[in-house]
Amino acid sequence: MSAVTILDGIRVRLRPASHDDAEARFALGVDSDIIRMFGVSLADAKPMTKDAAEQWAKGLAANPHAWIIEVHGRLVGEIKLHSINAQDRRASMAIGIYDRTLLGVGIGTEAIHLLLRHAFSELRLHRIGIRVLAYNERAIRAYSKCGFIVEGLERETAYVDGRWQDDLMMGLLSTEYQSWSG
Repeated sequence: MSAVTILDGIRVRLRPASHDDAEARFALGVDSDIIRMFGVSLADAKPMTKDAAEQWAKGLAANPHAWIIEVHGRLVGEIKLHSINAQDRRASMAIGIYDRTLLGVGIGTEAIHLLLRHAFSELRLHRIGIRVLAYNERAIRAYSKCGFIVEGLERETAYVDGRWQDDLMMGLLSTEYQSWSG
């Protein structure tokens, strides 16, 4: 039994992962445009295998701070906190929407809102950070809509499709979230 809390929004449900999610993840496959936003070169893209989908589901299910993103009862992505520092009450966040038909329609933004509310109120975190490739404009817009602020640029951190790419560092403090969401 997982200790991950179920988080319900208007269109999105965040729920714990299970081994049963492997088949749905396998069915979503690998979209070259989506994985490029994660920093994977097209030449390095590999098709989703059943074994890779099973490993993905197993890893997510073992993480007490990871959720499946569901829309209408169907797995469409994942969101998680990682690099949690309990003493400093901070963590990093990562999100992936794997269904290209749901990109740019607010699903990621809603999932992030649900996670932030949980992270700042239930987990009592003070800060959440994100790193995002500077060319991933859709993700940057979603993070900005959720209150994240660009804090800096890390130059040429990823080698994607034969070119060096920069990462933006973005962050959100609990006090900013409370005044912004409030």
